[in-house]
Amino acid sequence: MKSTMHAGQGPHFLQIPGPSNVPKRVLQALSEPTIDHRSQQFADLAIDCITATKKVFQSEQDLVIYPGSGTGAWEAALVNLCDPGDRLLMAETGHFASLWWDLAERLGYKAELIKTDWRRGAPAEELAKSLEADKEHSIKAVCVVHNETSTGSVSNISAVRRVLDELGHPALLLVDTISSLGSIDYRHDAWGVDVTISGSQKGLMLPPGLSFNMISPKALAACQERKRPVSYWDWQAQLKMSQDGFFPYTPATNMLYALREAVDMLLEEGLENVFSRHKRHGEATRRAVRAWGLETQCQTEEYSSSLTAVRVPEGASADKVREVVLRDFNMSLGNGLARLKDQVFRIGHLGDFNDLMLMGVLSGVEMGLKRADIGTQSGGCDAAMAYLNEAAVGSS
Repeated sequence: MKSTMHAGQGPHFLQIPGPSNVPKRVLQALSEPTIDHRSQQFADLAIDCITATKKVFQSEQDLVIYPGSGTGAWEAALVNLCDPGDRLLMAETGHFASLWWDLAERLGYKAELIKTDWRRGAPAEELAKSLEADKEHSIKAVCVVHNETSTGSVSNISAVRRVLDELGHPALLLVDTISSLGSIDYRHDAWGVDVTISGSQKGLMLPPGLSFNMISPKALAACQERKRPVSYWDWQAQLKMSQDGFFPYTPATNMLYALREAVDMLLEEGLENVFSRHKRHGEATRRAVRAWGLETQCQTEEYSSSLTAVRVPEGASADKVREVVLRDFNMSLGNGLARLKDQVFRIGHLGDFNDLMLMGVLSGVEMGLKRADIGTQSGGCDAAMAYLNEAAVGSS
């Protein structure tokens, strides 16, 4: 079907699972004049950021903020804790979990990877088998992705913690929350996590450029025993200077202005309300997918509230759907990654987002599916809207 639309008409809908839309308040904060990063004004800003951001992690422990990507925060967690040759246990819940494993291998660690079908969260029972077999307690850390961005599946972190506790295994628990922090309920302290890893560009509603390590006392103690030299990612140098609001190198000053504003927005809404809003949008999206006669990639109740990965029928092209939606409606959807290439498209519904925006997104997807000749049913938007209306009545 020939399109009569032009991609430049109307605002662009950025509906990938991150980077997410940056709200106006945050953009305005980014435009503040750059200040002296050795001044008291900067120190006050940095301390405000650290204090407020800990609340989003639901933690009172130590937080390090890096100018860097989430991948950098993965590396920071590992090099601060482990020496080459140390054993790690990881679960391949999707593309990003496998990338973390690959990074660990390249850093010289012996990383055991538990395979899955990429349609569920980390299998606590399989992790338990490997940990129970480790009679010498040589596994230094268990690494789990909380929300797998490539599949839309969430891992039960409290269940993994419970496995470690029941077995009395001393391994550290490292968790990636890059696509869940600020969108899905996550509790660093209550769940006994040793290092939480995150990034700025998803639920925190910022551009890419900041990454985070939230660190338990147990992890700090383990860091003292590490022999591997560390420079840029060194927790100890960071924590020593951050007590007074400074960094051991030039910080991302304007991103810190933006972080303070974004966290203020989350706390003003209330974290429980933020999580509820994301859950509502996730459920509405899944109801639309079912009405279209399609499947979500996640096949358990461990559904993501940040994104939905949608499988197209065998023989159809998910990339064609994305191409049509971008061409005709100026909307970007996430692509399928690695083994899911051209099999799924991903709808991001996280960050600065509301019910009306979701209905616009789902309308674009429904029309795009028809124009791409995928052979789906109509009624997805009606199913989503009916649910949103029910949810609104239930909360009133």
